Amino acid sequence: MEYVILNGEILPRQDARIDVEDRGYQFGDGVYEVIRIYNGKMFTVTEHLERLEASAEKIGMKLAWTITELEVLFARLIEINSLETGIVYMQVTRGISPRSHAYPPAGTAQTLVAYTRNMPRPELNFSDGVKTILTEDIRWLRCDIKSLNLLGNIMAKQKAAEAGCYEAILHRGEKVTEGSSSNIFIIKDGSMYTHPANNFILNGITRQTIEKLCAAHGIPFIEKEFSVAELEDADEVIVGSTTSEVTPVVEIEGKPVGDGKPGHVTRQLQKLFDGEIERQCGKLVKV
Repeated sequence: MEYVILNGEILPRQDARIDVEDRGYQFGDGVYEVIRIYNGKMFTVTEHLERLEASAEKIGMKLAWTITELEVLFARLIEINSLETGIVYMQVTRGISPRSHAYPPAGTAQTLVAYTRNMPRPELNFSDGVKTILTEDIRWLRCDIKSLNLLGNIMAKQKAAEAGCYEAILHRGEKVTEGSSSNIFIIKDGSMYTHPANNFILNGITRQTIEKLCAAHGIPFIEKEFSVAELEDADEVIVGSTTSEVTPVVEIEGKPVGDGKPGHVTRQLQKLFDGEIERQCGKLVKV
């Protein structure tokens, strides 16, 4: 039997019910996070929950649960569902209220939902790399908020799927922003470049981890806008996210990145990232 969390209570999934006037359902009025699980332990859990809290504050919502309460609750859910490798998804909405665009009255109870899912690491993507497409970034101007409103992301991801590709790399005009569900990094002459952490991108937790690893191991990490032309001229390109980890991009719009194989810096970062996972969650066993 699979268990989920609804408003702080752990219960069988089939018993969980959400009201039709929940604002998350009607407006996408809420925020979410996805945390990776390795060996039954949450990776970078504090960073994820702090970002959940920050996203909520940016939309004028103070979480009804503390970070400590959420961490204990999610750890219990992972244990009950006997999850070893996968994710825990969580979202908090502004709650149930008669449909109105304005916020509901103060004191309206928030809705918290969370569930786990078994998800093996995409080892083949790590070793062989992935193909991508380019598409215009049509999303709103507060991409720093991990909002439930994801239509722009979904439409871009669908374009990639229809093209037989893993990810869509987004650009506003000639400037690359990020992927439909990831951050994008380029490597040129041994230095790593990625879009600055502003309102045009989500400051990914994997992005933050990569930045720390680069600083600790002498890899130049530069937050700077780069163009589509610079992307296409890069020696290496990486897709980074909670579920993608450090994934090499070997093709963009049918054209190879570099020599069409994962590069040296990418391989170095993959090893460093694996080491950080093992530091927090224990020894990784490749299947």
